[in-house]
Amino acid sequence: MHEVPPPTSTSTSTPAPGPSSSAVPAEPLSHGLKQRHLTMLGLGGVIGAGLFVGSGAGIAVAGPAIVVSYLIAGALAMLVMRMLGEMSAAMPASGSFSVHAERALGRWAGFSVGWLYWFLLVVVLAVEATAAAQIAHGWVPGIEPWAWVLLFMVVFTAANLTAVKNFGEFEFWFASLKVGAIVVFLVLGLLAVLGWLPDTDPVGMTNLTGQGGFLPNGWGGVVSGVLTVVFAFGGLEVVTIAAAETDDPARAVGRAVRSAVVRILFFYVGSMLVIVTVLPWTAQQAGLSPYVKVLDAIGVPSAGQIMNIVVFVALLSALNANLYGSSRMIFSLAERGEAPRGLLKVSGGGSRESTGGVPRRAVLASVAFGFVSVLLNLLWPDTVFLYMLNSVGAVLLFVWALIAASQLRLRARLEQEAPEALSLRMWCFPYLTWVTLAGLFGVLLLMLTDEAARPQVLWSAGATALVLLVAVGRQWRERRGSAVADR
Repeated sequence: MHEVPPPTSTSTSTPAPGPSSSAVPAEPLSHGLKQRHLTMLGLGGVIGAGLFVGSGAGIAVAGPAIVVSYLIAGALAMLVMRMLGEMSAAMPASGSFSVHAERALGRWAGFSVGWLYWFLLVVVLAVEATAAAQIAHGWVPGIEPWAWVLLFMVVFTAANLTAVKNFGEFEFWFASLKVGAIVVFLVLGLLAVLGWLPDTDPVGMTNLTGQGGFLPNGWGGVVSGVLTVVFAFGGLEVVTIAAAETDDPARAVGRAVRSAVVRILFFYVGSMLVIVTVLPWTAQQAGLSPYVKVLDAIGVPSAGQIMNIVVFVALLSALNANLYGSSRMIFSLAERGEAPRGLLKVSGGGSRESTGGVPRRAVLASVAFGFVSVLLNLLWPDTVFLYMLNSVGAVLLFVWALIAASQLRLRARLEQEAPEALSLRMWCFPYLTWVTLAGLFGVLLLMLTDEAARPQVLWSAGATALVLLVAVGRQWRERRGSAVADR
């Protein structure tokens, strides 16, 4: 193993991107990820249990209009990813939006968004590991859930400690299975709607217009649906983190962002349209997979077990991606002096594409906290861990808002000082950026009015305020130390 050289003074300051500073120094990490890895990571990164199971809650509150809810939430996510893609193509870095926030708004912003996102990933990791363990326990009751959790954590830690291409291969095949499952579901659903399956009649538009019509709960139901499904789009950000470990980061992230957001929107909206067309929306229940109900209705044998396998793979895929993303984020923080310097060691020996360039200490630090989160989830799921989960419930929206604010600042600077770096541009700048910011704050305000979502906003706001306080305190101490040294 070798240690990354200490960050220079410019690496911890906030340089304006320009001809001399727009290019981020070369990362000491491996370049083992290929374009196919990044493309499938973009497609599969957000296709998880939130879609396969959680979408039932959205249908229950919005009815057939859940399609509109997904369009609104998906459009918001697509705009955020376009902004993030623009910045990542111009300035690829393993810290992605944390680096961009530091360059645009100051060290306090990079520190805050980086640590908040890391905390979000390692807490959610516990939810995924525990949920996957429950499914596995159902298949093999003789093995306790905690043993399954331990197995999953060990396997994926080992995969992330070796070559980054192992992570890429895991995610490529996981994502391929999930994408394949949705494509098959869409084809079967379309055939059922048209009445082309054995022993089926054409469904028509009956279920879209019956049971109270397309908007059974009015536009209020659509808004409630947005609050339910918007977080299902979280995870796309990992694409821009992973892009730094490809041979051509700027080109790779541009291609991945362009392809991923549109296709994911198609998968999500297409799936919902099939579900509410094949079955009445009143047949859906929160906590039960609407995919299982549709597959059962059209006569697919063992539909429940098939979807259990798909959800199981989706959870393991998300666990793997979150472990990867959290390790790269904390490594980037350490690079900029915002995390312990001991995390800067990366593996050496061999070529970067094979075994070198892996931030093993950063991986171990992330998985260690992940183990703590899992333990809290197993021991106190309704108390201690619930508070932790609530404290990150709305963090994704704060992260997206900082991405938008960063893009506003950096785009203007880049257009003046390094326009050639803008290979991928945000549409209708700056108007759509402001619309996105307004939409994000609108979602937060709506969450405050929702009794179930309000604790997440309040706890997340408290966690964000605490991190901001630490960031401002660090910056104040450094300035005071510099002033004393200059005397």
